[in-house]
Amino acid sequence: MSTPGPVEKEMESLLRAAFPDANFALSNDSASHHGHSGDDGSGESHFSLRIEWAGFAGLNRVARQRAVNKALGDLPGQRVHALAIRATAPGEG
Repeated sequence: MSTPGPVEKEMESLLRAAFPDANFALSNDSASHHGHSGDDGSGESHFSLRIEWAGFAGLNRVARQRAVNKALGDLPGQRVHALAIRATAPGEG
């Protein structure tokens, strides 16, 4: 397991602040996209996020993804090329 870089650490901090008591796993998938579109050579261009938070109950998939993107500010689309998000409420599959 590699040491998280500055972008990954910043993402984790922002997620903790925006989604208290959430369970999440953030994975840096950049190595598997090396040389592909969006790979900026930083090693922190592609991520996957699985997040479970009670506050997502009653929200549809798009609203949940918008909440995550809002919490991350300028990271998605600016410093992170791709972010795959799986956001669920407790008890959902």
